[in-house]
Amino acid sequence: MKIIDISQPLHNGTPVWPGDTPFSFSLNWTKEDTGSVNVGQLTMSAHTGTHVDAPFHFDNEGNRILDLPLDRYIGPAVVVSVGHSESIGPEHLTGIDLTSVKKVLFKTDAWKDKESFPESIPSIRAELAHFLKEKGIHLVGVDLPSVDPLDSKELDAHHALHKNDILILEGIVLKDAVPGYYELYAMPLPLKEADGSPVRAVLVERE
Repeated sequence: MKIIDISQPLHNGTPVWPGDTPFSFSLNWTKEDTGSVNVGQLTMSAHTGTHVDAPFHFDNEGNRILDLPLDRYIGPAVVVSVGHSESIGPEHLTGIDLTSVKKVLFKTDAWKDKESFPESIPSIRAELAHFLKEKGIHLVGVDLPSVDPLDSKELDAHHALHKNDILILEGIVLKDAVPGYYELYAMPLPLKEADGSPVRAVLVERE
């Protein structure tokens, strides 16, 4: 069984959305202080690195993280290459068999330097959401910090995906994942009131 880690490593200096809470890890207690253990402290945004969005992130009436069904984050997925595209639409799934999967992960390779926040990214077009819904897809993932343009206030893709009951996984790292079929595991933390959650996302190659 081959496991491919598609999570961004988190460290002091991990790029975050401009103006958002920087990631920080520090030792509050050291083994020298306590005589027995090191104890660390984390400070971070819920949207740091590889993470999922809850609908509450962009809809005040939307579900929070703990309201979302865990089965959406586990199961058959397909990685689809959409390199050199300005936006992502139904045409990128031409010839892709979606009958055996519920999750689609788009590999854009547009975020080259994971040590700095990108200046621009390709985005998902709102029309893709209804197409995916008709195909039975209930989760979309991107190797980008957002499914929408970085300067968008309307968040058309977020809202269209939500309207079609499709959950969102952002910031995955697909450099080691060739296009094809996998099992995805990307469960969020049980954060009762949260609008998002970091995840440890992995792909398992099918036998």
